[in-house]
Amino acid sequence: MKNDLTKILLVDDEQDILEFVGYSLKKEGFEVFTAQNGKDAIAIAKKEIPDLILLDIMMPEKDGIETCNEIREIHDLKNVLVAFLTARNEDYSQIAGFEIGADDYITKPIRPRVLVSRIKALLRRKNFPHSQPHTNVIVEGIIIDREKYSVTKDGKHIDLRKKEFELLALLAEKPGKVFTRDAILSNVWGNEIIVGDRTIDVHVNKLREKVGEQYIRTIKGVGYKFEF
Repeated sequence: MKNDLTKILLVDDEQDILEFVGYSLKKEGFEVFTAQNGKDAIAIAKKEIPDLILLDIMMPEKDGIETCNEIREIHDLKNVLVAFLTARNEDYSQIAGFEIGADDYITKPIRPRVLVSRIKALLRRKNFPHSQPHTNVIVEGIIIDREKYSVTKDGKHIDLRKKEFELLALLAEKPGKVFTRDAILSNVWGNEIIVGDRTIDVHVNKLREKVGEQYIRTIKGVGYKFEF
């Protein structure tokens, strides 16, 4: 019989965190897998294809940033949700996490009710995304395939991170339309997730490097628009 439980992979090098958080998640009806390092986490993720990975940043040998980076390079795991668990609050950690494809950033100490609420919000976004229907966007030699999360320019594939793709698809869907920062945050990251303006700027800069400087224009004090 098929198991329809939502799968969560919990990764932390502290055993008490695994037990405490794991117990709270199982009480909510989730199927929970655990790992204490990045190497084991990747192996389990490949085998189980979880719906969500809760990933500690500060781990020995392979930290959470490196682990997330590897996960995003694995085709079968590209659309798996990743939320970082960490005691670190520095802005650069959050920017690094979102830049490599993290979907959320949850600080310790972990409060079970808050954690479960964030997880459910993430899962809702996955099941009922803000983005438009899965139709291709074609502008100026750029083809954005929403179903395959693929972008080509003049026939050449462009490798984009998940959030970079979602941001490009949002802007390119309506060339000339100015998207405010609030609108971008709502559509790409969701209202439940708190990210700073710097996160948007990092993603825009990456897109300009990969797709072309001329396509994304900054509207000072407002936001961004796609033009050609």
